Amino acid sequence: MVLSAGTAWALMILSMICWGSWANTFKLTRGVRFELFYWDYAVGLTLGALLLAWTTGGASLASVLAASPSALAQAAIAGMVFNLANLLLVAAIAIAGLAVAFPAAIGTALIVGTALTFLVDRKGAPVGLAVGLAFAAIALVCCAAAYRAQAAHLARAAHLTPAGLTRKGVIVCLVSGLLMGSWEPFAAASQKMPGGLSPLESLAVFCVAVLVSTVPFNIYFMRRPLLDVPVSMRDYFAGGVRWHLLGLLGGLVWTVGTASNLVAGNSVGFAVAYAIGQSAPLVASLWGIVVWKEFVGAGPAATRALAAMFVFYLAAIGILSRAT
Repeated sequence: MVLSAGTAWALMILSMICWGSWANTFKLTRGVRFELFYWDYAVGLTLGALLLAWTTGGASLASVLAASPSALAQAAIAGMVFNLANLLLVAAIAIAGLAVAFPAAIGTALIVGTALTFLVDRKGAPVGLAVGLAFAAIALVCCAAAYRAQAAHLARAAHLTPAGLTRKGVIVCLVSGLLMGSWEPFAAASQKMPGGLSPLESLAVFCVAVLVSTVPFNIYFMRRPLLDVPVSMRDYFAGGVRWHLLGLLGGLVWTVGTASNLVAGNSVGFAVAYAIGQSAPLVASLWGIVVWKEFVGAGPAATRALAAMFVFYLAAIGILSRAT
């Protein structure tokens, strides 16, 4: 199905808002360990995908089973790669905060994922994509500068060295971003190849792979946590209903954003749709700065770096919009 330009753009903006907002559900749990939150998130993500696929007529079990094994494998690989990246992203949010983790991790993913997806899909103006990605890269550097300025301020207050506060957060963000930038090409390939899947069919297979791979991935993180001490499933079942519901809601919000992005990508090109959707750090940073007050008292250097980040991300979106 080919969409009008206006509809495709509305879907891409919706994907950007959803991808930049779902992490608020984790923040709202107020101290729940990300490993425990993630079980509900994975379930919500999968339920959302299955509901969208089979209630909108965008998929059926028969058509999924009739797809080529290669297409099914590509969609499943996309889900597993995304899942590991997203677990690390939630860990990065716990370490560095929403206003920092999203721009650093997703900014990296924007650059890597758009370039790789263009190689698969070949839709979009390559020069416009390259220039837009260059501006996004500058925004990423500004984000890192804001993080360093904030960490230095906190370190001085606590009489610590800045490196001790920043190293783990930066590494987790970058690894998450590199992996996050690698799933979209697999998802695009699952739809473009002969015997391929529809956007919502691809998303359904993707999300089932997320749910299945959550078992080994998340158990590992529970036993060997990046933060604090190990946790167990006993801690999960002891949790309150409220934060379980927040996890489910977070998965649903992400799924709506991804479905919008994949449907739009079928019309305007997956590289362009991915680039616009992965400009979600603009949304996430606004949540982190305005609502969660993550940079209160960080100093003028951090404020200037954040302002520059917003300018360059907006420029990147404007340039990428011309690459459709």
